[in-house]
Formats: sequence, C-alpha cells, structure tokens
Amino acid sequence: MKVLVVGANGKVAKHFADLTQDHTDIEEKAVIRDPGQKAFFDKRGIETTVLDIVHNSIEEFAEAMNDVKAVIFSAGAGGSGLDKTVMVDLDGAIKIMTAAEKANVKRFVMVSTFRTGRKQMAKGIENDWPLKIYTIAKNYADEWLKNRTELDWTIIHPGTLTDEEGTGKIKVGMGNRHGEVPRQDVAQTILASLENDSTIHKEFEVLSGNEPINDAVKSV
Repeated sequence: MKVLVVGANGKVAKHFADLTQDHTDIEEKAVIRDPGQKAFFDKRGIETTVLDIVHNSIEEFAEAMNDVKAVIFSAGAGGSGLDKTVMVDLDGAIKIMTAAEKANVKRFVMVSTFRTGRKQMAKGIENDWPLKIYTIAKNYADEWLKNRTELDWTIIHPGTLTDEEGTGKIKVGMGNRHGEVPRQDVAQTILASLENDSTIHKEFEVLSGNEPINDAVKSV
C-alpha cells in the first residue's frame, strides 16, 4: 500500500519514514514544502513531491494522490501564530481531506492533539493556554473528518511528544490523564493503524504504557 504523508518532514513523520524502510506492504510518498528537505527522503529511497499546504490547491494535492491508497496527515503549525495555525491545522487539514475524496482515496489517518472537544477548548481559553487556538483548530478538523467526509478515518491523539527512544509499548483509550509518549512510538502507532482495519472510524489517545503497540492498536 502506497501512502501519501502530509507533513513528512516533521519529527514523527521522519520516524514513520524509517519504519517503512523494511516494511513489505507499506510504501511512503512524502509531501515536502521545501526542496531542501528532499535529501532525507532520497537517502531512504522515498519518493517526494513538493507542495505547500497553504499555497497549493486541492486539485494539486489530489493529483499527488493519484497513485496512493491512504493519506497520513501529520502536518502542524506548531503554535507559530494564529494565521498559520488556522491555515495549516484547520483549513489545511480540510483541504487534504477534500483532495483525498476528490482522488477517491478512502483511508485517512489524522495525527491530532491529545485532547479535543468543547470542554477542552473552554478550559484553554479560560486559562489562556498558549496552544488554545491550536486546540480549537484541531478539534474542528477532527469533527470535519468524522462528520463531513466519507473517508475511512482514524484519529490518533498523542500525549506530549518526546525525543526519547521508543519503547514499543503504549497505552491507548480516551479520557486518560495527560502524559508523554516518544515520537518513535507514535510513528509505530500510525503504522499499526494502517495495518489494522479495526481502527477505521476510531479515535484514541496514545501515551507511554505497558502494552505492545500492535496489541494495543488491535484493541481499540
């Protein structure tokens, strides 16, 4: 299965790229914004296409999807300002969903934020969290994916991301107390979600835990 990764130059997505190297069934096609990012993917024999989530059109992204069977959305503005957050994490996400439907690509994996929903948004505004706009944008992108598309979606809600080496073990579910998770383990969770159709139309939080990733993902 060939998979288009949007936000391929991000830290989680780079771990995903490494995981696909020896995978017998999953092949990556990376969307990068800057041609200078190409060397990382060339070294791994991964095909790249240069597109900007803000400036390129739905049609251009749909064309890039004409040879893939799934899309991973792992892009994010990283709290770099109101305009960019809205254009990437909300409008950009919906643009990629729309492109996937236009290209007849059904499978869609969204890497979201740990906790979304109206209660979380209200808490963010009340406490003036730095990432409150990011949380709002992610919430409505998730809601659009679930309620406004016909895609076979999976939404992954990772805890605070760390650069520690992955353990290969996680905790999944919803309503967990906030915690951390290595980016490498999140990348492995994305891969396991693509391998398991049982995750279609499911969303779940991912934290460091004690259950092997494949077993945890199968249980959602």
